[in-house]
Amino acid sequence: MENKYKTQEEKYDYIAKQHGGYYRHHFTDHAYLYNLYFPPEAVFTHLKNNIHDLVLNYPMAQNALAELIGDIINQPTERIIVGNGAAELIKILSGSLAKKMIVPVPSFNEYANAAPEGCVVEFPLEFPSFQLDVDKFADEAIKIGADIAVVVTPNNPTSMLVPKDDLIRLAEKLNQHNCMLIIDESFLDFADNKEQISLEQDIDDYPNMAILKSMSKAYGICGLRIGYLLTANENFAKSVRNGIHIWNINGFAEEFLRILPQYKQIFEDSCEQVKIDRDLFYNKLCAINGLTVFKPDANYIYCRLPNEALSGPEVTKLLFIKHNIYIKDSVGKTQPEADRYIRIASRTQEENNTLIDALLDVMYLKSN
Repeated sequence: MENKYKTQEEKYDYIAKQHGGYYRHHFTDHAYLYNLYFPPEAVFTHLKNNIHDLVLNYPMAQNALAELIGDIINQPTERIIVGNGAAELIKILSGSLAKKMIVPVPSFNEYANAAPEGCVVEFPLEFPSFQLDVDKFADEAIKIGADIAVVVTPNNPTSMLVPKDDLIRLAEKLNQHNCMLIIDESFLDFADNKEQISLEQDIDDYPNMAILKSMSKAYGICGLRIGYLLTANENFAKSVRNGIHIWNINGFAEEFLRILPQYKQIFEDSCEQVKIDRDLFYNKLCAINGLTVFKPDANYIYCRLPNEALSGPEVTKLLFIKHNIYIKDSVGKTQPEADRYIRIASRTQEENNTLIDALLDVMYLKSN
């Protein structure tokens, strides 16, 4: 396919409308959020060596796929629904099951985008800290009669965790009002002490709780499209499962799940490297005069540009045009001063350093 642009500015306008396929266009992607250090080459070799079987045969259906995930997360099969990415599961939750959903904002837009008009209530995070007050959130959920509440932790775009104790208190409050709490832990593998702060192993205790997880981010497999939902609530699990068609996961994704347990330590090490790179990146961003940098719990960093600097959209566009680097601004997120904020994915230390230099170059370009 011939590229649909002739200049770098046209390239930016084209890319800004896309939702993937970035690797075809040769720029440094600080926008999408995934693990650069996983999977190892051995996984690709295995998939190549088995390509004939994976292409020619029907993949497994839901029960067998759930068993593969169950082996990875040490949970019973009947509690797990495997999606073609978390996006398929979000579409079922927002688009089919929720009569009234409440979501703290700013957050991942897909929960609201996938819902029918009028079904989602957006609950503003405390500004300017972007912390979630779970008691106020619970009160609002109860007041509007929400049957599903969503919390993303670490949140996207803010990269900030909601404390486990707060989530437990939230679940207990909502349980008295027949409201399911969906906790999206897609970025939790990049947080410190993830075993202690994940609620996956506590799911027995909370019948109105479900954990949603995209595997694309932590496992670096955006193109394979795997996500899962975990809940001890059998009726809720059945309702989600009923929304999925029989062969929703392809053979490559299935085979990846089958061999993944062999690479557990390599995966853990890869997440540690991501955290090392991110923390160095955070410290360097903090050194930029006037930039407000929120301490990250995931593999991306949320920043507020100085008032005297260009806006988020202007900085984003200039970074691309001048330095062939793509980040995300926050225009389109529900929050005050959205045009002052940017979200930057952490990549390798070398690429992060290049981004810092480029950001310094363009932030005040008009006044130079």
